[in-house]
Amino acid sequence: MPDFSIGVDLGGTNLRIAAVSGEGQLLEKVTLGTKVALGRDHVIDEMCDAIQRLSEKYRATGKFLGAGIGVPGIIDMQTGMLRKSANLPGWADYPVRAEIERRLGLLKNVARVVLENDANVAALGEQWLGAARGVLNMAVVTLGTGIGGGIVLGGKIWHGMNGMAGEFGHVTLEPEGHPCGCGNRGCAEQYASASAIVRMARESIASGQAPSLAKAASSDAEFGAESIYNLAIQGDEHARRIFRSFGRYLGILLSDLINVLNLDMFVIGGGVSSAWDAYAPNMFEELRERSLVYAATAPTDPLRSDLLGKEEGASAQTESLTERKTIITCALLGSDAGLFGAARVAVPAS
Repeated sequence: MPDFSIGVDLGGTNLRIAAVSGEGQLLEKVTLGTKVALGRDHVIDEMCDAIQRLSEKYRATGKFLGAGIGVPGIIDMQTGMLRKSANLPGWADYPVRAEIERRLGLLKNVARVVLENDANVAALGEQWLGAARGVLNMAVVTLGTGIGGGIVLGGKIWHGMNGMAGEFGHVTLEPEGHPCGCGNRGCAEQYASASAIVRMARESIASGQAPSLAKAASSDAEFGAESIYNLAIQGDEHARRIFRSFGRYLGILLSDLINVLNLDMFVIGGGVSSAWDAYAPNMFEELRERSLVYAATAPTDPLRSDLLGKEEGASAQTESLTERKTIITCALLGSDAGLFGAARVAVPAS
């Protein structure tokens, strides 16, 4: 059995822990509910119990290298303090890393515990084993309830000055736009996230001009971005218009990122990324018009970049990277990207 590390994805709903070999093999995964209502000590206890069980099981035949913890929120990288997390109420200024280290103190072979932002470890996971495998300089933009982001430079997470780099969701797209929970107005996540899709649908329904959307909203208790996407692919013009607007704003965001960062690859992840066919044409149209860098480095057929990294597109990926093209593609690892990235970040640099 090879050496291994443990990755943890600590979400507001689910707590997932996995043992991963140094070569990227998923040895075992445990999924628990994040019982936030029972308090942070209860959640940390459950996490550490699972880490302890997995480490004891697999270190009999391999060395335990450490544990990486992906957490949603703002982290003080030096102290391991979680400063703020919208998904973990009551965890502000909580010393997560110290609490985990204290509970795991009885484990003889814990090399280290690394606390990291969840979007950052997702980016590292995709760079290590996913759509950007082998691409040293890349970024991930996650499209979920909000917008997350992570940047990998030279194969390592880029944190910025104090660990807050990659806040793509709070790039301003409309100076006097919709108010954002961060206190700004017109942030990207107000226009290119699952929440934005639902908001635009509700606005169309309120106008009285979108009967199909109104019917879906009244009959579907879980009416959301997926429901609206289903209408779009069925040809509903109001739903299609929403995704065209979504793609336009996402293209504006990516144009800014490409112009500033000039990376080899941008990977689009999160739940909304699967609606690629509904938003990608408008996204690429905006990219060509707004980014001088992208216009100079765009692949011949960017709409097929969602295939790159899969078996049928592997040769195209290699060719594009050799020619130094800007590749925009969909994530491959899904919700496991954070687990793999968290396990990877725990491995000491060689």
